[in-house]
Amino acid sequence: MHIVFFVHPDFISSQSMPRYAKMLVEGMRERKHTVEIWTAKQKFYKIPSPSFFKKWLGYLDQFILFPLEVKRKLKRCSSNTLFVFADQALGPWMPLVSRRPFVVHCHDFLAQRSALGKIAENEVKFTGKLYQKMIRNGYRKGKYFISVSRKTRQDLHEFLEKDPEVSKVVYNGLNQNFSPGDPIKVREFLAKKFLVDLKEGYLLHVGGNQFYKNRRGVIRIYNSWRKICKKALPLLMIGAEPDEELRAIRQDSPYFSSIHFHTGISDELLRLSYQGATVFLFPSLEEGFGWPIAEAMASGCPVVTTGEAPMNEVGGEVGIYIPRMPENPKNISGWAKYSASILNDVTELTSLERKRLIESGLIQAKRFDTTLALENIEKIYKEIHQMGMA
Repeated sequence: MHIVFFVHPDFISSQSMPRYAKMLVEGMRERKHTVEIWTAKQKFYKIPSPSFFKKWLGYLDQFILFPLEVKRKLKRCSSNTLFVFADQALGPWMPLVSRRPFVVHCHDFLAQRSALGKIAENEVKFTGKLYQKMIRNGYRKGKYFISVSRKTRQDLHEFLEKDPEVSKVVYNGLNQNFSPGDPIKVREFLAKKFLVDLKEGYLLHVGGNQFYKNRRGVIRIYNSWRKICKKALPLLMIGAEPDEELRAIRQDSPYFSSIHFHTGISDELLRLSYQGATVFLFPSLEEGFGWPIAEAMASGCPVVTTGEAPMNEVGGEVGIYIPRMPENPKNISGWAKYSASILNDVTELTSLERKRLIESGLIQAKRFDTTLALENIEKIYKEIHQMGMA
């Protein structure tokens, strides 16, 4: 097949989307398909300007210049080309190929739901609502979809105006070699890197400042857990530089000296951090898939996460579940205490109980294999290609 992948521009801040697109592109090339990558280039965006205007200059590149380029390319593009959008958020570009067969990969509909007021924790401004409407108008022109979870597919169908011809679920494959290690040796090594005493273990969270990652909830649970725990383990929070509000919440904690933010760490250190953790704490409000859950399990680390889809899709029967943090601030303290009690149960598992939990997690993590994911995706591409050419 000749496949054209539409991907996000490299000047858009994201980590997971470029990795996913890279997986698709390299995977299809390895399977001997001819692959092209189409995306907006930096032109207006390169003009020196304040950060506020940068976004709008980027929009000019994406929605004025790039569509003109696509129209030129389409004139010399073979009629048997399959177009693939690596993310449904690329919806504004989809009308450009609406007369050709195209596939849409769907990751999460958090922004879409937020724009319609369906997620109370994330209010969206008027311009944001317009932008999400552009995205929605784009992917609604599609017929063929691949979602990363059943939850994502369910959300997709709620937004579509009619049932799609193809709507499959293919779980993400882990894009790094996550595996168990020797916790004692790993903790000794990380203690020197992070300058924190980790010999007894530590709690771990991985995620950015997006509202749904609920880093504030992590600290609230930690505060409650420290009041009842037998071992005063530190909390490592790996991800983006914390915002001012998160820093303030840490500073207000009675245990602030045990809460450590680590940003910009290498993939190797991330893998080691999973291996050495006592528990991976992930009280996410929403997700499209929940990569860190699978990463932690594949690394031999027990997972405590939110008991809602898709987190419980990824965790299966192995994950330890807590309720979603309530919207009402008055109820958050009770939620944190209850969640802390569940967390404490995991930290006090016997060696045998912990061993069994880890072994079950390793089995669960095998579901998220990149080779298997790419094989399933290629099969769907071929089916859609044949349908489009018929």
